[in-house]
Amino acid sequence: MEQNNSKPAVRKQKIAKDNKALYTVISILVGFAIGAIMLIVVKVNPFEAYGLLLKSVFGTPKNMAQSVVYATPLILTGLSVAFSFRTGIFNIGAEGQFVMGSLGAMVVGVAVDAPAIIHVPLCLLAAALAGALWGALVGYLKAKIGANEVLCMIMFNWIAYYFSNYVVKSKLFNDTGKQVSKKVADSAKLSVNSLKASLGQKVNWGIIIAIIAVIVIYLIINKTTLGYRLCSVGFNRNAAEYAGINVKVAIVSAIAISGALAGLAGATQVLGYNYSISEFAGQEGYGFEGITVAMIGATHPVGVFFAGLFYGAMKYGGKNMNLLGAPTEVIDIIMGSIIFFIAISSILKTIRTRFSRKGGTK
Repeated sequence: MEQNNSKPAVRKQKIAKDNKALYTVISILVGFAIGAIMLIVVKVNPFEAYGLLLKSVFGTPKNMAQSVVYATPLILTGLSVAFSFRTGIFNIGAEGQFVMGSLGAMVVGVAVDAPAIIHVPLCLLAAALAGALWGALVGYLKAKIGANEVLCMIMFNWIAYYFSNYVVKSKLFNDTGKQVSKKVADSAKLSVNSLKASLGQKVNWGIIIAIIAVIVIYLIINKTTLGYRLCSVGFNRNAAEYAGINVKVAIVSAIAISGALAGLAGATQVLGYNYSISEFAGQEGYGFEGITVAMIGATHPVGVFFAGLFYGAMKYGGKNMNLLGAPTEVIDIIMGSIIFFIAISSILKTIRTRFSRKGGTK
């Protein structure tokens, strides 16, 4: 009897997943349709613009490789936000955690003298710890005194922003007087030297780090006691506490893990692309773009991976749309439209359910 009862439940769960994927695809198509309307308004042929976009991404192996480079930090910040969503926390602080992670990687990359086999892991560890600590501080404030995590994270984003500028301008990490830090040592770089000539100088091992992170987070969420406890707190905090789960520890742990992922995103950007940190004129936005990636990927680690690749390709390929006179902001309009329609997908699901019920009664 139990097996028979479980089959409908499994079937419903599969249908729900299929519907979620369907709504995401529909939202993407609608986003591109709205983008096409905007292009027509500015008197640009949308077929030519989207054709150029595709060519800019898939036209050559170099273009595809550079799209992956653009996607790498987005995958990690998206994974950071997605993990926190799964545990019932809205991590709007991934931007600050990203900054602290990039700062930690830069400091170790500049200050430490070691062979690459030691130097690179040290930089990555420093970045993950910096991001985790920055997230854990907010988690502690929420768990200890009930502080609102969203407000705290917004403030911590700005603290990280100004602290980074302070470090970049300090004499320890800036000897040129310019608005940029010293470059990390060659032994700390994630560059793939063998592919520089064919695929571009900025090709790096960051995507491997992102893939490993996706696998690890998937296993934590689905295969470990820790993941079960953290997700239980996210689903129902009171029930989790009644079951004997330490909710305060779970909150701090969840935000710390989320922060570590965002910190790694900062490390891949510094060690694999910029090799230094510039004084910020404004927030870079990787943490906020991670929210977009997490939503498109339905907060599932594998979904986030492909959503990050999609967003990275859009960012890289979209730069060339101005060759046709199209504003690059069209990409932001497309992505914003996608998120909007994903956000209202619950309304679409309700409408679809009501129509299906009416059809069933007939």
